Amino acid sequence: MSAKERQRCILEWVHEQEHVEVEDIAQRFGVTTQTIRRDINKLCELGLLRRRYGGVSLPAKPAPALTFRQDDGVPNQLAKQRMAQRVAEDIPEGATVSLGLGSTVELVAQALTHHQSLRILTNNFKVAAALSANPGIEVIVSGGIYRHNHHDVVGPEVTNFFSSFTTDFGIFSTGSMDLEYGLMDHEIREAEASRSIIANTRIRILVADQSKWTMNSHCKVASFKYVDRFYTDSLPRQQRANLPDSVAIIECEESQPLIS
Repeated sequence: MSAKERQRCILEWVHEQEHVEVEDIAQRFGVTTQTIRRDINKLCELGLLRRRYGGVSLPAKPAPALTFRQDDGVPNQLAKQRMAQRVAEDIPEGATVSLGLGSTVELVAQALTHHQSLRILTNNFKVAAALSANPGIEVIVSGGIYRHNHHDVVGPEVTNFFSSFTTDFGIFSTGSMDLEYGLMDHEIREAEASRSIIANTRIRILVADQSKWTMNSHCKVASFKYVDRFYTDSLPRQQRANLPDSVAIIECEESQPLIS
């Protein structure tokens, strides 16, 4: 019997039994266990079987993608989608990325689903849900205090979580922006989470649309000198003139097509 025929028979046998021991396969075909392991390796590489408990079994069924109820309308959604798409285009394969809170960051996660190889750190369960269907993206989720209305976690566990890593890119949004005070958030725990991302990443990426200049928040996150790249839909002249020269400004125009 050729190796190909033997592998076909092994595959049929496992489909019948669901799990078969290596020793039993070798005995059935009158070959060494080393020969059977080579057959099994080939079948596993093809995704047809998986090694398990001294033998071989059928592949595990993929887990269903996590889902959360969608919010009723994200403000400025088209602008945020263009920004998210542009951010995703600038993240290389193989990168390690911290993703923070908010609907804008969730849209960035959705735009990243086309990548083949990423490691994601997040305290945002909607980010994890958006990426859950792609097995090439490793997602590490922080513990903490769960916020039911936001589907995320906050608290000291989150700051400790992000402090345990140094990522290539840290992507965060903000509740409001102010030329004097910089980035502001609505809750101190949100601000602490964003600060922890900013302090533990090589390239700090702010993603915020122009409406954030007119919002009003009270918890300080960081000044603009702690932002390396600022992705926005449009930047008013006064704000542009007063941002630090170190901030790379990327405006995502309406003419940019959206990729679904």
